[in-house]
Amino acid sequence: MAEGLMKKYYGTEVYVQSAGVKSEMEVDGFSVAVCDEIGVKLENHKARSFDEMHDWGDDLSSYDLIIALSPASQRKVLDLTRYHHLDVEYWPIMDPTGLGTLREDKLNAYRQARDQIRERMVSRFGPPGEG
Repeated sequence: MAEGLMKKYYGTEVYVQSAGVKSEMEVDGFSVAVCDEIGVKLENHKARSFDEMHDWGDDLSSYDLIIALSPASQRKVLDLTRYHHLDVEYWPIMDPTGLGTLREDKLNAYRQARDQIRERMVSRFGPPGEG
């Protein structure tokens, strides 16, 4: 979700790549739905792990900033970056998975997470460009 929002709001001003502790490849359907509501298309987005990034030749040391959205990803990033000088930030974003029982309740939880990410981006990087 964060990668799609960054690309929409900041376009080619930054190079963005998302990764997680685990690789699930397919993006959660609720993430796709709530991002589509604001014009962010995630249908073709693939989630990959930090290990896959490394295996595919994406060197973490080439990034200026890594933003962790969960305690698990923060621990993994700090472990991976202890030999590289780059900034790591932790943004405590609510994990919407498993919240709510009805579809609309689940969508509301994902909307809250999406909006938290968007607010952190604007606070950190300033108002978005035309994207």
